[in-house]
Amino acid sequence: MKKFIDKDEIELAKSLEAGEWISDLSKKEKKRYEAYARTSLTKQKRINIRMTERDLKKIQAKAIEEGIPYQSLISMLIHKYNEGKVSIHQRRKEKPVRRTAKEVVSC
Repeated sequence: MKKFIDKDEIELAKSLEAGEWISDLSKKEKKRYEAYARTSLTKQKRINIRMTERDLKKIQAKAIEEGIPYQSLISMLIHKYNEGKVSIHQRRKEKPVRRTAKEVVSC
């Protein structure tokens, strides 16, 4: 299939291939975007899930903060869970030690 691009796009592509462009991204940002690209290039399946509107709105807001589509955020969270990097079990919070008024004063 032939791609139709205009003269400016051809010039830009040649410039890019000639190495005339330098990235202004930090190493951390570059790795982050490379990970997004790898994720988007893998073969994917479509799924349907049900969730509360409140949860969806929160996920969409978080995705906006990250600068990615909310579907990608959901996919990355599922991937991290599968890789063992995220757990659904919350760590138990230690109960605070209760002290009597006498103990507090004597400290």
